Amino acid sequence: MPAKELSPIEIYKLLPGTSCKECDEANCMAFAAKLVNREALLEECPPLLEPQYKQSYDQLWALLKPAVKAVEVGIGKHMVTLGGEYVLYRHEFTYFNEPAIAVDVSDEMTDEEFETRIHVLNDFAFDYIGMQLKLDMLSIRSSSGDPAKFADAVSKANDLTRKPLMLCSHDPKVLEKGLEVVADKRPLIYAATKDNWKDVAELALKYSCPVVASSPLDLDGLKSLALTLKAYGIDDIVLDPGTQSTQHMGSNLDTFTVLRLDAINEEEEGLGYPILGIPMMAWTVEEEDPVLNEWNEVVLAGTLITRFTDMLVIHGINGWAILPQVFLRSNLYTDPRKPVSVEAELVTIGEPDENSPVLLTTNFALTYYTVANDIENAKVDSYLLVVDSEGMSVESAVAGRKMTADTVAEAIKDSKVDEKVKHRNIIIPGRSARLSGEIQEASGWSVSVGPLDSSGIAKYVEEKWNPYPE
Repeated sequence: MPAKELSPIEIYKLLPGTSCKECDEANCMAFAAKLVNREALLEECPPLLEPQYKQSYDQLWALLKPAVKAVEVGIGKHMVTLGGEYVLYRHEFTYFNEPAIAVDVSDEMTDEEFETRIHVLNDFAFDYIGMQLKLDMLSIRSSSGDPAKFADAVSKANDLTRKPLMLCSHDPKVLEKGLEVVADKRPLIYAATKDNWKDVAELALKYSCPVVASSPLDLDGLKSLALTLKAYGIDDIVLDPGTQSTQHMGSNLDTFTVLRLDAINEEEEGLGYPILGIPMMAWTVEEEDPVLNEWNEVVLAGTLITRFTDMLVIHGINGWAILPQVFLRSNLYTDPRKPVSVEAELVTIGEPDENSPVLLTTNFALTYYTVANDIENAKVDSYLLVVDSEGMSVESAVAGRKMTADTVAEAIKDSKVDEKVKHRNIIIPGRSARLSGEIQEASGWSVSVGPLDSSGIAKYVEEKWNPYPE
């Protein structure tokens, strides 16, 4: 049953009903609600794991399991989970696991290029509204076809990175040489095809690794291949439906959309697995300038991210090309049920003293980081009071009564900011000007209405702010 159609009552009926609180919830109904929202696991209910409830457990798992199987690649803290999604569109529920982005290397690259690309994979990081955006995997491609050369490349990569690996070759002998080096790291094997599936399946079973089923531009063949691998004993499968260059963007859109649509809405057996997209196919078209290839790759990657892809393989490693991909991915995979917020608290910026300004903002992450960065860049030593607005921006919080004079007065009191400054004046955002009188009355502090945009804070403090108004 699709996740969006489940109700807590349906789940509650299958729970033990003991309300034992071992799951840390008040009762079984509360736990059922958590299960429906995918905020708890069945294993968190100890009575449900007892033998007499096995049938109930199996029924619950059938209802709650994701439409797209979750496949784990790698080990330890760098392990990535591909798939594990419940709905076709984000607004229907939420997405859970961001598509992994893998950097491509080949066993015929020079040592310098090989190592440079891995260093980019390891070191790329960008702070974005409280999150650190990173790259996830390394794809090692056997362009030489030489098993020994491939094994050397895999060994070198294993020494240079702890990120999960994908080993790429259609020759099972080449793949096995690589697996002999890193099988304990649980790499993803690429790829099983209609011609080599049995040999690759044997490798997947022997080394306990997930495997990619590849049948480019043939969804019927891909489904058949996945079902064959499943029947052979392979549980962790990733689907490669084939990615074409940007010249065939419409075909890419159709292929990836139909694949995920059939898996989730039609619940078609054999298609409920993570999808692999390969934006680096943009490099197969010869352009006059490599920058155009990288640009086309970015366009293709963005398209695939919006079309349900669970893993991407990229070749371009310039920052300007990577940033749009990680931004788009992050924005799509935030939970629409939970606004991105920061902790409501008093933040010290710079080295404020007892005469420094006290400013106000909400705990919506984008608002907070914008305001805090503007204050830091302007070198305004100050205190920033972050009010709990349930993750709403200033204007929305005021309109929706999530930030009121009472909540601001309470925040001032709880933060004990009055112990840090001698004055009793707070600067509120220009977009909350209508609350100024109410805040002053509720808190006892005088209120200064600041600029509409936080970029104007430095000028406002310098020219207009008076901490001790008459």
